[in-house]
Amino acid sequence: MADQAHVKDTLGRHLRDLRISVTDRCNLRCGYCMPADVFGPDHAFLPRKEILDYDEIAHLARVFAALGTRKLRITGGEPLLRRDLPELVALLRAVPGIDDIALTTNGLLLPAFARALKQAGLSRVTVSLDSLDDEVFGRMNGKGVGTAPVLKGIDAALAAGLTPLKINMVVKRGENDSEIEAMAERWRGTGIVLRYIEYMDVGTSNGWRLDDVMPAREIVARVRARWPLESADPNYPGEVADRWRYADGQGEIGVISSVTNTFCGDCTRARLSARGELFTCLFAGAGHDLKGPLRAGASEAKLRALIESIWQRREDRYSELRNANTTGLPKAEMSYLGG
Repeated sequence: MADQAHVKDTLGRHLRDLRISVTDRCNLRCGYCMPADVFGPDHAFLPRKEILDYDEIAHLARVFAALGTRKLRITGGEPLLRRDLPELVALLRAVPGIDDIALTTNGLLLPAFARALKQAGLSRVTVSLDSLDDEVFGRMNGKGVGTAPVLKGIDAALAAGLTPLKINMVVKRGENDSEIEAMAERWRGTGIVLRYIEYMDVGTSNGWRLDDVMPAREIVARVRARWPLESADPNYPGEVADRWRYADGQGEIGVISSVTNTFCGDCTRARLSARGELFTCLFAGAGHDLKGPLRAGASEAKLRALIESIWQRREDRYSELRNANTTGLPKAEMSYLGG
């Protein structure tokens, strides 16, 4: 078996990051992730028995850590809808070799959970916020929810010490691109890193069109027209966002350009769905079952060998290959994979 520091896929990429989806449910219906016309009142979400319990997740996290994984990110759906989430954080914090545990959330439930999450060992949070305009934001989140609850969640996270805090803004042309400068102005100088994300073709239900994508270069150009920017080096190998510092020292922004300037070449991320399937790419159509062997009593060594063999065969680079022949392929929904 390969040494844990050298587990690589067919393109030489290490297995360093694991994104763990704990639920496929969400309390919003953002059009780019869970459009309301698809995920309506009658949508069949996963039954509880099909979802990994916390001990099972922690067990698999130990196996991934033995293969070199050092960073965990808890996702959903909306992960804070999962009952007693701080208990999972505490279990994951006890896994040897894990250096960082983060959470991606829409922020609505952070006021109730931020302190407990910090006490359990959560390192930091990323909050999704696509606009500061209540009308625009309410339309994008599909529920008419205004910005105030999210801003309260951000304040709660900061007060609990869940930093550095990042804000993710998915930019869709004609929808919220008018907010690019306003979002930069609101968060610069606060210590919060705003990350602009190109609208991506994850899943098959969000009606993605290339014409709706606001390219990263245009986003940077618009921010730079107001405040001079300087390119910054990545914080670590495989970082998804290109970093840009404000020349006046008022912090930085990030731009995630998986459509126009792909970063497949150094992708170190795997995804564990709530149902216990391992996905080796955000744009994958199918995963690899880990729950079955786990519940059948497979030893840690056998689970490690299974995950290692999957990763060593990995050749995913969807964003680099994206064309008319790939965009129509079936893909798992973002709410199922955890983004």
